[in-house]
Amino acid sequence: MFHTTSLQFSYSGQRQFSYPAIALQQRGEPLLITGPSGSGKTTLLHLLAGLLRPTEGSVFVQQTDITRLPDRQLDRFRGRHIGLVFQRPHFVESISVGRNILLPTLWSRPDTDAALRLQQLADRLAIGHLLAARPTRLSQGELQRAAIARALINQPGLVLADEPTSALDDANCQAAIGLLQQQCQLAGAQLLVVTHDSRLTQAFTQRIHLA
Repeated sequence: MFHTTSLQFSYSGQRQFSYPAIALQQRGEPLLITGPSGSGKTTLLHLLAGLLRPTEGSVFVQQTDITRLPDRQLDRFRGRHIGLVFQRPHFVESISVGRNILLPTLWSRPDTDAALRLQQLADRLAIGHLLAARPTRLSQGELQRAAIARALINQPGLVLADEPTSALDDANCQAAIGLLQQQCQLAGAQLLVVTHDSRLTQAFTQRIHLA
């Protein structure tokens, strides 16, 4: 369902990264990618999300080579099939939490079930009572839950998370990654986490380390 081949990226022909092959075959399958600062973890995540284009190699999502898609088509494809969770949730403060979660639906196909799915996701993540609130009223943990809901709102086949726990203490770290894994499993979404946080290694049986 998701795999890469011979993936490489070069910044202005100087710093070059070469990545091992990655493959996820089952719905809900998780993978952890670790490595020290400077090993190219965030670059890899941006390549997998189609935010950067590789100098060599391919990224296949839902049997589509996203590296070959024109920009506009790639944007639509990403909106439909890839969910993103960042280290620090970014929300538009002038609109409600619910509208923030629904933002990815604006760049994908028309979706008459989005509002119902929003409520179901929010209830499952225990933030259903906060959908009308502004993001500034939520705690950090509630914002994390909202970020997970936003990543899952379009029912993507793949969720990419960039350093989702590096700013958290030990207890909140384990709770956050457990929640992310649980929700992706329930949604049938493959989960790929990129991090330098070694505390997560015990939570994943499938791991890749970048030197």
